[in-house]
Amino acid sequence: MRAPAFWQAPVTGQPRPWRDRCAMFALWPLSLLMRLLVRLRQGLYLSGMLKRHAAPVLVVVVGNVVAGGGGKTPTVMALVEHLRARGLKPGVISRGYGRRKAKDGEDCREVRPESPVEEVGDEPALVRRRTHVPVFVARRRIDAARALLAAYPQVNILVSDDGLQHLALARDIEVCVFGDLGLGNGLLLPAGPLREPWPRYVDLVLHTGQRPAFTGHAARRALANTAVDASGRSVALDSLQGTLVAVAGTARPHGFFNMLQTRGLALARTDALPDHAGLPDYENWHATLHKEFGTGPVTVLCTEKDAAKLWAVCPEALAVPLVFDLPQAFLDEFDRLLHAAFSAQLSSTYTH
Repeated sequence: MRAPAFWQAPVTGQPRPWRDRCAMFALWPLSLLMRLLVRLRQGLYLSGMLKRHAAPVLVVVVGNVVAGGGGKTPTVMALVEHLRARGLKPGVISRGYGRRKAKDGEDCREVRPESPVEEVGDEPALVRRRTHVPVFVARRRIDAARALLAAYPQVNILVSDDGLQHLALARDIEVCVFGDLGLGNGLLLPAGPLREPWPRYVDLVLHTGQRPAFTGHAARRALANTAVDASGRSVALDSLQGTLVAVAGTARPHGFFNMLQTRGLALARTDALPDHAGLPDYENWHATLHKEFGTGPVTVLCTEKDAAKLWAVCPEALAVPLVFDLPQAFLDEFDRLLHAAFSAQLSSTYTH
């Protein structure tokens, strides 16, 4: 999702352009209505009028309060690796945003290595490919949780990729992730980027951008030293020469382009596709690429999220992995919360 200019935080000492001010003023009543609806929905869950469903294992939700990408999926993958290092057996659940209904009409699906990305979603496909843990998608995350645990009873903790606002699923730990947009202009959709009012209680706040907007832990993001094509061939980034073209179908495509340029790569062209772009978007883009460069040698660079769809039309494209490190202070606090949650679960089991 591309953020409108007026969603950004105001630049200190500079007045907003009049068009931005007009847009925010026009959308402000809808933002107030959004706030009212969000508070009403939260109240219905808090009062018990709307039911929350609990999974039989601990649930960690990684989400955000800002529309668009903020680094949730890299955080999920990093937490999965951390949980495995602690001897736990995690699984991942997701809605699978942007996926189409499967051919058999089934909403709840396991994400397998051979699963069509269009039917499971690009981010769940990436999580499955990188972590090799069980991943299930469903519109209702409790359905994904139940199906995953039925198929993989050894799983003893679930990580939900997104879902901070999916209050129907009970959770034990909430991690709220913020990117470079921060809180933006501080207004709710559609006048601003917020899905719900902030501040709200969460267990941990993690900043994944270059400029943390307020107090919280800060993760380190960097590109890996090597990229890989569809056949698994690795190529060192520093060895790339000639005509380089970068494409990204993410919420913050220019962040990827900037990281490539920071690594010293001279990009002849950069193309930002819609977030969660479909296969036709990549096919059309590839056709325009051939029109511009013909049959000349061109090296295409993309994110790992793009790779599964782009490789279908351009198998020689190089996916550049993201190296994502969680700070030790964050992991220490997460482990304390995890220990407390397991202790509470054990106490509840003995009590009943």
